[in-house]
Amino acid sequence: AEPWPENAALYQQLKEEQILLSDNASSLAVQAFLQMCNLPIRVVCRANAEYMSPSGKVPFIHVGNQVVSELGPIVQFVKAKGHSLSDGLDEVQKAEMKAYMELVNNMLLTAELYLQWCDDVTVEEITHPRYGSPYPWPLNRILSYQKQWEVRRKMKAIGWAGKTLEQVLEDVDQCCQALSQRLGTQPYFFNKQPTELDALVFGHLFTILTTQLTTDELSEKVKNYSNLTAFCRRIEQQYFEGHDKDSSTTVAARSAKRSLLR
Repeated sequence: AEPWPENAALYQQLKEEQILLSDNASSLAVQAFLQMCNLPIRVVCRANAEYMSPSGKVPFIHVGNQVVSELGPIVQFVKAKGHSLSDGLDEVQKAEMKAYMELVNNMLLTAELYLQWCDDVTVEEITHPRYGSPYPWPLNRILSYQKQWEVRRKMKAIGWAGKTLEQVLEDVDQCCQALSQRLGTQPYFFNKQPTELDALVFGHLFTILTTQLTTDELSEKVKNYSNLTAFCRRIEQQYFEGHDKDSSTTVAARSAKRSLLR
């Protein structure tokens, strides 16, 4: 394996006042993946992280002289450096892992985006104020509306624009049910060792469980599956507590403790 530089950094938006649920989940998934690989990373919060990213998506990592964004490409990048969590899986298991990762991205991530940009109450009370928070008026509104238009166009393209909130929550429930059944009583999805699937599921479920929205409907869907909440606690305790006391994840994990350890 190639040496991992000590100054490796992960970039995301401002933690307290700006970042939205979906980006927070994606960032946490990458942080969990790197912790599982035992690769240290410094979390850097920047108001313009989205515009700094080569793909326009967060998070992205800056390692040596390379910049890579999003979990899939980051997994490949880290693998090329000689670190992999899924090398021990056979071809059938690898295909299954990919299928479940697709499920999380197609269902959970899309549901988070729907809630943020298509549910009017959430848009007005949470999304617009947070998304535009670093910028002065009227730029804050312009950027928010621009992003909203972009996400709603994507929702139309994939057939989600006409869905009701109830239908979206039902999709989330079906996704959680599938994940819960696959996990069963194992510590991780492929038994003893975590893979990138575990990192991805943790990022999304933990963030859903610990993010204050206008209602609890989304987090309640996850809380219905006790093995999934136990899974989130297990990964939080194993990979985030006591690691690098100042990292924003640890702080986030600590402040979220109330809701997870109830």
